[in-house]
Amino acid sequence: MEELQVDVVIIGSGPAGQKAAIQAAKLGKKVVVVEKDGKPGGACLYSGTIPSKTLREAIVDLTGFHQRVIYGKDFPMKEVTINDLNFRLNSVIEEQGKIITRQFRKNDIRFIIGSARFENKNMVIVTGEDGRLCYQIYADKFIIATGSKPRNPPDLEFDDHVILDSTRLLSIDKVPQSMLVLGGGIIGSEYASFFSALGTEVTVIDKKDHMLPLLDHEIGIHLQTALTNLGLRFKGKKIPAEIKRVNDRAHVRFEDGTSLEADTLLFALGRLANIENLSIENAGLAISPRGYIPVNALFQTKVSHIYAVGDVVGGPCLASTSMEQGRLAARHACGIETHHFPTFYPVGIYTIPTISCCGYTEQDLIDMGFHYEVGRAYYYEIARSHIAGSNVGMFKILFHSETLELLGVHVIGRGATEVIHIGQLAMGFKAHVDYFIDQVFNYPTYAEGYRIAALNGINKIKRRR
Repeated sequence: MEELQVDVVIIGSGPAGQKAAIQAAKLGKKVVVVEKDGKPGGACLYSGTIPSKTLREAIVDLTGFHQRVIYGKDFPMKEVTINDLNFRLNSVIEEQGKIITRQFRKNDIRFIIGSARFENKNMVIVTGEDGRLCYQIYADKFIIATGSKPRNPPDLEFDDHVILDSTRLLSIDKVPQSMLVLGGGIIGSEYASFFSALGTEVTVIDKKDHMLPLLDHEIGIHLQTALTNLGLRFKGKKIPAEIKRVNDRAHVRFEDGTSLEADTLLFALGRLANIENLSIENAGLAISPRGYIPVNALFQTKVSHIYAVGDVVGGPCLASTSMEQGRLAARHACGIETHHFPTFYPVGIYTIPTISCCGYTEQDLIDMGFHYEVGRAYYYEIARSHIAGSNVGMFKILFHSETLELLGVHVIGRGATEVIHIGQLAMGFKAHVDYFIDQVFNYPTYAEGYRIAALNGINKIKRRR
Protein backbone atom coordinates (compact mmCIF):
# COMPACT_ATOMS: atom_id res chain seq x y z
CA MET A 1 0.00 0.00 0.00
CA GLU A 2 1.22 3.49 -0.87
CA GLU A 3 0.50 6.45 1.39
CA LEU A 4 0.12 9.89 -0.24
CA GLN A 5 -0.27 13.46 1.02
CA VAL A 6 -1.63 15.89 -1.60
CA ASP A 7 -3.44 19.21 -1.86
CA VAL A 8 -6.51 18.05 -3.78
CA VAL A 9 -8.05 14.62 -4.37
CA ILE A 10 -10.62 14.41 -7.15
CA ILE A 11 -12.79 11.30 -7.28
CA GLY A 12 -13.95 10.71 -10.85
CA SER A 13 -12.44 11.69 -14.19
CA GLY A 14 -15.48 12.71 -16.22
CA PRO A 15 -15.97 16.31 -17.44
CA ALA A 16 -16.35 17.74 -13.91
CA GLY A 17 -13.34 15.87 -12.53
CA GLN A 18 -11.14 16.67 -15.53
CA LYS A 19 -11.71 20.42 -15.38
CA ALA A 20 -11.42 20.50 -11.58
CA ALA A 21 -8.10 18.65 -11.77
CA ILE A 22 -6.63 20.83 -14.49
CA GLN A 23 -7.74 24.05 -12.78
CA ALA A 24 -6.25 22.99 -9.45
CA ALA A 25 -3.01 21.94 -11.15
CA LYS A 26 -2.80 25.27 -13.00
CA LEU A 27 -2.99 26.93 -9.59
CA GLY A 28 0.12 25.05 -8.50
CA LYS A 29 -1.57 22.37 -6.39
CA LYS A 30 -0.53 18.76 -6.08
CA VAL A 31 -3.48 16.86 -7.54
CA VAL A 32 -4.53 13.20 -7.61
CA VAL A 33 -7.45 11.92 -9.69
CA VAL A 34 -8.96 8.56 -8.75
CA GLU A 35 -11.00 6.69 -11.37
CA LYS A 36 -12.51 3.26 -10.80
CA ASP A 37 -13.09 2.35 -14.46
CA GLY A 38 -9.47 2.11 -15.52
CA LYS A 39 -9.28 4.92 -18.07
CA PRO A 40 -9.72 8.69 -17.76
CA GLY A 41 -12.93 10.15 -19.14
CA GLY A 42 -15.69 8.64 -17.05
CA ALA A 43 -19.13 7.65 -18.30
CA CYS A 44 -19.22 10.79 -20.47
CA LEU A 45 -16.48 9.37 -22.70
CA TYR A 46 -17.31 5.67 -22.69
CA SER A 47 -21.09 5.38 -22.35
CA GLY A 48 -22.62 8.87 -22.31
CA THR A 49 -22.15 12.14 -24.15
CA ILE A 50 -19.31 11.29 -26.53
CA PRO A 51 -20.65 7.90 -27.71
CA SER A 52 -24.22 9.15 -28.18
CA LYS A 53 -23.19 12.26 -30.11
CA THR A 54 -20.69 10.29 -32.20
CA LEU A 55 -23.40 7.74 -32.93
CA ARG A 56 -25.70 10.51 -34.09
CA GLU A 57 -23.15 12.00 -36.46
CA ALA A 58 -22.21 8.60 -37.85
CA ILE A 59 -25.84 7.72 -38.55
CA VAL A 60 -26.56 11.04 -40.27
CA ASP A 61 -23.37 10.81 -42.36
CA LEU A 62 -23.40 7.14 -43.27
CA THR A 63 -27.09 6.86 -44.16
CA GLY A 64 -27.07 10.00 -46.32
CA PHE A 65 -29.88 11.27 -44.12
CA HIS A 66 -29.94 14.88 -45.35
CA GLN A 67 -29.93 13.85 -49.00
CA ARG A 68 -33.48 12.64 -48.55
CA VAL A 69 -34.61 16.24 -48.10
CA ILE A 70 -33.01 17.18 -51.42
CA TYR A 71 -34.01 14.12 -53.45
CA GLY A 72 -37.25 13.20 -51.69
CA LYS A 73 -38.38 10.54 -49.25
CA ASP A 74 -37.98 7.83 -51.89
CA PHE A 75 -34.23 8.42 -51.97
CA PRO A 76 -32.77 5.11 -50.75
CA MET A 77 -30.96 5.18 -47.41
CA LYS A 78 -27.55 3.59 -47.36
CA GLU A 79 -27.57 0.49 -45.21
CA VAL A 80 -25.50 0.90 -42.06
CA THR A 81 -24.28 -1.93 -39.86
CA ILE A 82 -23.36 -1.91 -36.19
CA ASN A 83 -19.75 -2.51 -37.26
CA ASP A 84 -19.81 0.70 -39.32
CA LEU A 85 -21.08 2.66 -36.33
CA ASN A 86 -18.70 1.02 -33.86
CA PHE A 87 -15.68 1.81 -36.02
CA ARG A 88 -16.50 5.53 -35.86
CA LEU A 89 -17.43 5.30 -32.20
CA ASN A 90 -14.25 3.55 -31.11
CA SER A 91 -11.96 5.84 -33.07
CA VAL A 92 -13.45 8.95 -31.44
CA ILE A 93 -13.38 7.44 -27.94
CA GLU A 94 -9.76 6.34 -28.37
CA GLU A 95 -8.66 9.77 -29.57
CA GLN A 96 -10.49 11.61 -26.78
CA GLY A 97 -9.02 9.25 -24.19
CA LYS A 98 -5.52 10.04 -25.45
CA ILE A 99 -6.20 13.77 -25.20
CA ILE A 100 -7.37 13.54 -21.58
CA THR A 101 -4.38 11.37 -20.64
CA ARG A 102 -2.04 13.87 -22.32
CA GLN A 103 -3.65 16.78 -20.45
CA PHE A 104 -3.22 15.04 -17.10
CA ARG A 105 0.40 14.23 -17.86
CA LYS A 106 1.14 17.74 -19.12
CA ASN A 107 -0.25 19.25 -15.91
CA ASP A 108 1.55 16.76 -13.64
CA ILE A 109 -1.73 15.30 -12.41
CA ARG A 110 -1.36 11.83 -10.94
CA PHE A 111 -4.01 9.42 -12.23
CA ILE A 112 -4.84 6.45 -10.00
CA ILE A 113 -7.01 3.51 -11.00
CA GLY A 114 -9.23 2.08 -8.28
CA SER A 115 -12.34 2.56 -6.16
CA ALA A 116 -12.13 5.39 -3.64
CA ARG A 117 -14.01 5.58 -0.39
CA PHE A 118 -13.80 7.91 2.58
CA GLU A 119 -12.26 6.57 5.77
CA ASN A 120 -12.81 9.93 7.46
CA LYS A 121 -13.20 13.54 6.36
CA ASN A 122 -9.47 13.93 5.71
CA MET A 123 -8.55 10.66 4.03
CA VAL A 124 -9.69 8.28 1.31
CA ILE A 125 -8.53 4.77 0.63
CA VAL A 126 -8.35 3.27 -2.85
CA THR A 127 -8.85 -0.42 -3.55
CA GLY A 128 -8.16 -2.41 -6.69
CA GLU A 129 -10.53 -4.69 -8.59
CA ASP A 130 -9.61 -7.56 -6.30
CA GLY A 131 -10.55 -5.51 -3.24
CA ARG A 132 -6.91 -5.14 -2.18
CA LEU A 133 -6.00 -1.87 -0.48
CA CYS A 134 -3.67 0.05 -2.83
CA TYR A 135 -3.53 3.66 -1.64
CA GLN A 136 -4.21 5.74 1.44
CA ILE A 137 -4.51 9.39 0.43
CA TYR A 138 -4.63 12.38 2.77
CA ALA A 139 -5.61 15.75 1.31
CA ASP A 140 -6.53 19.31 2.25
CA LYS A 141 -9.46 19.35 -0.20
CA PHE A 142 -11.64 16.72 -1.83
CA ILE A 143 -13.85 17.08 -4.90
CA ILE A 144 -16.43 14.35 -5.56
CA ALA A 145 -17.14 14.06 -9.29
CA THR A 146 -18.31 10.48 -9.66
CA GLY A 147 -21.14 11.17 -12.13
CA SER A 148 -24.24 9.07 -12.60
CA LYS A 149 -25.48 5.80 -14.08
CA PRO A 150 -28.75 4.65 -15.66
CA ARG A 151 -31.54 3.91 -13.19
CA ASN A 152 -32.08 0.15 -13.23
CA PRO A 153 -35.10 -0.97 -11.17
CA PRO A 154 -34.15 -4.14 -9.24
CA ASP A 155 -37.21 -6.05 -10.48
CA LEU A 156 -36.31 -5.51 -14.15
CA GLU A 157 -33.96 -8.08 -15.70
CA PHE A 158 -31.58 -6.21 -18.01
CA ASP A 159 -29.48 -8.02 -20.61
CA ASP A 160 -27.31 -7.07 -23.58
CA HIS A 161 -29.76 -7.83 -26.37
CA VAL A 162 -33.41 -7.13 -25.53
CA ILE A 163 -33.91 -5.21 -22.26
CA LEU A 164 -31.38 -2.38 -22.39
CA ASP A 165 -30.31 0.81 -20.65
CA SER A 166 -28.35 3.57 -22.40
CA THR A 167 -25.01 1.90 -21.55
CA ARG A 168 -26.01 -1.59 -22.72
CA LEU A 169 -27.48 -0.14 -25.91
CA LEU A 170 -23.97 0.69 -27.11
CA SER A 171 -23.08 -3.02 -27.08
CA ILE A 172 -25.85 -4.42 -29.30
CA ASP A 173 -24.67 -6.54 -32.24
CA LYS A 174 -27.25 -5.51 -34.85
CA VAL A 175 -29.68 -2.76 -35.74
CA PRO A 176 -33.08 -3.86 -34.38
CA GLN A 177 -36.14 -3.86 -36.61
CA SER A 178 -38.30 -2.47 -33.80
CA MET A 179 -37.66 -0.69 -30.50
CA LEU A 180 -39.68 0.53 -27.54
CA VAL A 181 -38.23 3.51 -25.67
CA LEU A 182 -39.55 4.03 -22.15
CA GLY A 183 -38.96 7.70 -21.37
CA GLY A 184 -39.38 10.81 -23.49
CA GLY A 185 -36.63 12.80 -21.78
CA ILE A 186 -33.31 13.82 -23.32
CA ILE A 187 -31.64 10.38 -23.44
CA GLY A 188 -34.75 8.56 -24.63
CA SER A 189 -35.54 11.16 -27.27
CA GLU A 190 -31.99 11.24 -28.61
CA TYR A 191 -31.64 7.48 -29.04
CA ALA A 192 -35.19 7.19 -30.38
CA SER A 193 -34.41 9.67 -33.15
CA PHE A 194 -31.08 7.94 -33.96
CA PHE A 195 -32.67 4.55 -34.50
CA SER A 196 -35.61 6.02 -36.39
CA ALA A 197 -33.08 7.51 -38.81
CA LEU A 198 -31.57 4.02 -39.18
CA GLY A 199 -34.96 2.66 -40.22
CA THR A 200 -35.91 1.01 -36.93
CA GLU A 201 -39.61 1.13 -36.07
CA VAL A 202 -39.45 3.15 -32.84
CA THR A 203 -42.21 3.84 -30.32
CA VAL A 204 -41.55 6.24 -27.43
CA ILE A 205 -43.72 5.86 -24.34
CA ASP A 206 -43.97 8.37 -21.50
CA LYS A 207 -46.36 9.34 -18.71
CA LYS A 208 -46.33 12.94 -20.00
CA ASP A 209 -48.48 13.93 -22.98
CA HIS A 210 -45.51 14.96 -25.15
CA MET A 211 -41.78 14.42 -25.44
CA LEU A 212 -39.18 16.64 -23.77
CA PRO A 213 -41.60 18.60 -21.54
CA LEU A 214 -38.68 20.73 -20.27
CA LEU A 215 -38.61 22.52 -23.64
CA ASP A 216 -40.53 25.57 -24.74
CA HIS A 217 -43.85 23.98 -25.74
CA GLU A 218 -43.75 25.17 -29.34
CA ILE A 219 -40.24 23.79 -29.84
CA GLY A 220 -41.32 20.47 -28.34
CA ILE A 221 -44.25 20.19 -30.73
CA HIS A 222 -41.95 21.09 -33.63
CA LEU A 223 -39.64 18.23 -32.60
CA GLN A 224 -42.44 15.73 -32.27
CA THR A 225 -43.70 16.62 -35.75
CA ALA A 226 -40.19 16.18 -37.18
CA LEU A 227 -39.78 12.81 -35.48
CA THR A 228 -43.20 11.65 -36.66
CA ASN A 229 -42.04 12.41 -40.20
CA LEU A 230 -39.08 10.10 -39.49
CA GLY A 231 -41.55 7.34 -38.72
CA LEU A 232 -41.31 7.53 -34.93
CA ARG A 233 -44.47 6.96 -32.91
CA PHE A 234 -45.19 8.52 -29.53
CA LYS A 235 -47.65 7.25 -26.93
CA GLY A 236 -48.21 9.57 -24.00
CA LYS A 237 -49.96 9.31 -20.65
CA LYS A 238 -48.93 5.67 -20.29
CA ILE A 239 -47.38 4.09 -17.20
CA PRO A 240 -45.75 0.64 -17.48
CA ALA A 241 -47.08 -2.00 -15.10
CA GLU A 242 -44.92 -4.91 -16.25
CA ILE A 243 -41.79 -5.16 -18.39
CA LYS A 244 -40.38 -8.53 -19.39
CA ARG A 245 -38.52 -10.48 -22.04
CA VAL A 246 -40.52 -13.21 -23.78
CA ASN A 247 -38.95 -15.36 -26.52
CA ASP A 248 -36.25 -12.80 -27.35
CA ARG A 249 -38.71 -9.90 -27.54
CA ALA A 250 -39.53 -7.13 -25.10
CA HIS A 251 -43.10 -6.94 -23.80
CA VAL A 252 -44.62 -4.04 -21.86
CA ARG A 253 -48.03 -4.09 -20.23
CA PHE A 254 -49.41 -0.70 -19.15
CA GLU A 255 -51.66 0.29 -16.28
CA ASP A 256 -54.47 1.07 -18.74
CA GLY A 257 -54.51 -2.59 -19.83
CA THR A 258 -52.83 -2.09 -23.22
CA SER A 259 -49.54 -3.70 -24.20
CA LEU A 260 -46.74 -3.33 -26.74
CA GLU A 261 -43.84 -5.50 -27.88
CA ALA A 262 -40.68 -5.04 -29.94
CA ASP A 263 -37.29 -6.58 -30.68
CA THR A 264 -35.63 -4.36 -28.08
CA LEU A 265 -36.56 -2.03 -25.24
CA LEU A 266 -34.55 0.96 -24.06
CA PHE A 267 -35.30 1.84 -20.45
CA ALA A 268 -34.53 5.56 -20.20
CA LEU A 269 -36.41 6.62 -17.08
CA GLY A 270 -33.81 8.56 -15.16
CA ARG A 271 -30.28 8.26 -13.82
CA LEU A 272 -28.85 7.83 -10.33
CA ALA A 273 -25.84 9.48 -8.70
CA ASN A 274 -22.78 7.24 -8.38
CA ILE A 275 -22.23 7.46 -4.64
CA GLU A 276 -23.18 4.09 -3.13
CA ASN A 277 -19.58 2.89 -2.65
CA LEU A 278 -18.02 6.18 -1.51
CA SER A 279 -18.83 5.75 2.20
CA ILE A 280 -19.59 9.47 2.41
CA GLU A 281 -21.10 8.92 5.85
CA ASN A 282 -17.54 8.39 7.14
CA ALA A 283 -16.81 11.98 6.11
CA GLY A 284 -19.92 13.32 7.85
CA LEU A 285 -22.00 13.61 4.65
CA ALA A 286 -25.45 12.33 3.76
CA ILE A 287 -27.47 12.29 0.55
CA SER A 288 -30.65 14.27 -0.08
CA PRO A 289 -34.07 12.56 -0.30
CA ARG A 290 -33.61 12.49 -4.09
CA GLY A 291 -30.28 10.71 -3.82
CA TYR A 292 -27.84 13.57 -4.49
CA ILE A 293 -25.10 15.21 -2.44
CA PRO A 294 -26.33 18.63 -1.19
CA VAL A 295 -24.00 21.56 -1.91
CA ASN A 296 -24.10 25.34 -1.58
CA ALA A 297 -23.67 27.87 -4.40
CA LEU A 298 -19.89 27.32 -4.27
CA PHE A 299 -20.30 23.51 -4.53
CA GLN A 300 -19.20 22.95 -0.95
CA THR A 301 -20.84 20.18 1.01
CA LYS A 302 -21.67 20.72 4.68
CA VAL A 303 -18.09 19.61 5.35
CA SER A 304 -16.45 22.76 4.00
CA HIS A 305 -13.28 21.21 2.56
CA ILE A 306 -15.24 18.56 0.62
CA TYR A 307 -16.87 19.65 -2.64
CA ALA A 308 -19.20 17.86 -5.05
CA VAL A 309 -19.82 18.67 -8.72
CA GLY A 310 -21.54 17.27 -11.79
CA ASP A 311 -24.29 14.68 -11.79
CA VAL A 312 -23.79 13.77 -8.11
CA VAL A 313 -25.35 17.11 -7.11
CA GLY A 314 -28.38 16.78 -9.41
CA GLY A 315 -29.47 18.81 -12.44
CA PRO A 316 -28.80 20.07 -15.00
CA CYS A 317 -26.60 16.97 -15.53
CA LEU A 318 -24.91 18.21 -18.69
CA ALA A 319 -21.26 17.69 -19.58
CA SER A 320 -20.92 21.40 -20.30
CA THR A 321 -22.31 22.53 -16.95
CA SER A 322 -20.36 19.83 -15.10
CA MET A 323 -17.12 21.18 -16.59
CA GLU A 324 -17.82 24.66 -15.30
CA GLN A 325 -18.91 23.37 -11.90
CA GLY A 326 -15.62 21.48 -11.61
CA ARG A 327 -13.59 24.52 -12.57
CA LEU A 328 -15.41 26.83 -10.14
CA ALA A 329 -15.21 24.34 -7.28
CA ALA A 330 -11.47 23.92 -7.80
CA ARG A 331 -10.92 27.67 -7.81
CA HIS A 332 -12.77 28.10 -4.53
CA ALA A 333 -11.08 25.06 -3.00
CA CYS A 334 -7.70 26.56 -3.88
CA GLY A 335 -8.58 29.92 -2.32
CA ILE A 336 -8.82 31.81 -5.62
CA GLU A 337 -11.43 34.44 -6.43
CA THR A 338 -14.36 32.90 -8.27
CA HIS A 339 -18.01 33.57 -9.13
CA HIS A 340 -21.31 31.78 -8.84
CA PHE A 341 -22.51 29.44 -11.54
CA PRO A 342 -24.24 31.34 -14.40
CA THR A 343 -28.00 31.82 -14.22
CA PHE A 344 -28.41 31.18 -17.94
CA TYR A 345 -26.50 28.61 -19.97
CA PRO A 346 -27.26 26.77 -23.22
CA VAL A 347 -28.87 23.36 -23.16
CA GLY A 348 -28.10 21.16 -26.16
CA ILE A 349 -30.26 18.19 -27.14
CA TYR A 350 -28.83 16.06 -29.93
CA THR A 351 -31.98 14.62 -31.40
CA ILE A 352 -32.50 14.61 -35.18
CA PRO A 353 -33.02 17.56 -35.60
CA THR A 354 -30.88 19.10 -32.85
CA ILE A 355 -32.30 21.52 -30.29
CA SER A 356 -30.66 24.17 -28.16
CA CYS A 357 -32.05 26.85 -25.89
CA CYS A 358 -30.91 29.52 -23.48
CA GLY A 359 -33.03 31.62 -21.15
CA TYR A 360 -36.74 31.60 -20.39
CA THR A 361 -39.44 29.62 -22.15
CA GLU A 362 -42.70 31.21 -23.17
CA GLN A 363 -44.48 29.50 -20.28
CA ASP A 364 -41.91 30.89 -17.84
CA LEU A 365 -42.69 34.42 -19.03
CA ILE A 366 -46.44 33.84 -18.78
CA ASP A 367 -46.07 32.52 -15.24
CA MET A 368 -43.96 35.55 -14.24
CA GLY A 369 -46.37 38.01 -15.86
CA PHE A 370 -43.83 39.45 -18.31
CA HIS A 371 -44.92 41.54 -21.28
CA TYR A 372 -43.14 39.77 -24.10
CA GLU A 373 -43.13 39.30 -27.83
CA VAL A 374 -42.00 36.44 -30.03
CA GLY A 375 -39.88 36.59 -33.16
CA ARG A 376 -39.73 33.51 -35.38
CA ALA A 377 -37.66 32.42 -38.35
CA TYR A 378 -38.33 29.08 -40.01
CA TYR A 379 -35.55 27.09 -41.59
CA TYR A 380 -37.40 27.02 -44.90
CA GLU A 381 -36.84 30.81 -45.03
CA ILE A 382 -33.07 30.37 -44.73
CA ALA A 383 -31.10 29.68 -47.93
CA ARG A 384 -28.42 27.71 -46.07
CA SER A 385 -31.03 25.14 -45.09
CA HIS A 386 -31.94 24.34 -48.67
CA ILE A 387 -28.28 24.11 -49.68
CA ALA A 388 -27.59 21.67 -46.83
CA GLY A 389 -30.79 19.69 -47.25
CA SER A 390 -32.19 20.44 -43.81
CA ASN A 391 -35.21 22.73 -44.03
CA VAL A 392 -36.89 21.46 -40.84
CA GLY A 393 -36.47 23.82 -37.91
CA MET A 394 -36.98 27.29 -36.49
CA PHE A 395 -35.46 30.12 -34.47
CA LYS A 396 -37.64 31.48 -31.68
CA ILE A 397 -36.58 34.66 -29.89
CA LEU A 398 -38.43 35.89 -26.80
CA PHE A 399 -37.96 39.53 -25.82
CA HIS A 400 -39.55 42.15 -23.57
CA SER A 401 -42.22 44.00 -25.55
CA GLU A 402 -41.35 47.39 -23.97
CA THR A 403 -37.61 47.33 -23.30
CA LEU A 404 -36.84 44.89 -26.16
CA GLU A 405 -34.35 43.06 -23.92
CA LEU A 406 -33.68 39.44 -24.91
CA LEU A 407 -35.33 36.94 -22.56
CA GLY A 408 -34.88 33.61 -24.29
CA VAL A 409 -33.53 32.02 -27.45
CA HIS A 410 -34.71 28.64 -28.72
CA VAL A 411 -33.45 26.92 -31.87
CA ILE A 412 -34.44 23.60 -33.41
CA GLY A 413 -32.79 22.40 -36.60
CA ARG A 414 -29.43 21.60 -38.07
CA GLY A 415 -26.61 23.48 -36.36
CA ALA A 416 -28.80 24.51 -33.41
CA THR A 417 -26.22 23.60 -30.77
CA GLU A 418 -23.62 25.75 -32.57
CA VAL A 419 -25.63 28.89 -33.37
CA ILE A 420 -27.22 29.08 -29.91
CA HIS A 421 -24.05 30.68 -28.58
CA ILE A 422 -24.73 33.85 -30.56
CA GLY A 423 -27.96 34.27 -28.61
CA GLN A 424 -26.27 33.25 -25.37
CA LEU A 425 -23.60 35.94 -25.75
CA ALA A 426 -26.17 38.58 -26.71
CA MET A 427 -28.20 37.75 -23.59
CA GLY A 428 -25.05 37.82 -21.47
CA PHE A 429 -24.36 41.38 -22.61
CA LYS A 430 -28.00 42.42 -22.01
CA ALA A 431 -28.53 43.06 -25.73
CA HIS A 432 -31.89 44.07 -27.13
CA VAL A 433 -33.55 42.25 -29.99
CA ASP A 434 -32.82 45.05 -32.46
CA TYR A 435 -29.12 44.24 -32.03
CA PHE A 436 -29.64 41.36 -34.44
CA ILE A 437 -31.34 43.64 -36.97
CA ASP A 438 -28.46 46.10 -37.05
CA GLN A 439 -25.79 43.46 -37.70
CA VAL A 440 -24.62 41.90 -40.96
CA PHE A 441 -24.56 38.09 -40.97
CA ASN A 442 -22.66 35.93 -43.42
CA TYR A 443 -24.86 34.72 -46.26
CA PRO A 444 -25.88 31.98 -46.60
CA THR A 445 -25.68 30.76 -42.98
CA TYR A 446 -28.00 29.37 -40.33
CA ALA A 447 -27.07 32.35 -38.14
CA GLU A 448 -29.13 34.59 -40.41
CA GLY A 449 -32.11 33.15 -38.56
CA TYR A 450 -31.43 35.58 -35.72
CA ARG A 451 -31.93 38.56 -38.01
CA ILE A 452 -35.05 37.13 -39.64
CA ALA A 453 -36.58 36.25 -36.26
CA ALA A 454 -35.70 39.68 -34.82
CA LEU A 455 -37.34 41.45 -37.77
CA ASN A 456 -40.40 39.25 -37.39
CA GLY A 457 -40.73 40.18 -33.71
CA ILE A 458 -40.03 43.92 -34.14
CA ASN A 459 -42.58 44.16 -36.96
CA LYS A 460 -45.24 42.82 -34.59
CA ILE A 461 -44.38 45.59 -32.11
CA LYS A 462 -44.51 48.24 -34.82
CA ARG A 463 -47.91 47.07 -36.06
CA ARG A 464 -49.34 47.37 -32.55
CA ARG A 465 -47.98 50.87 -32.18
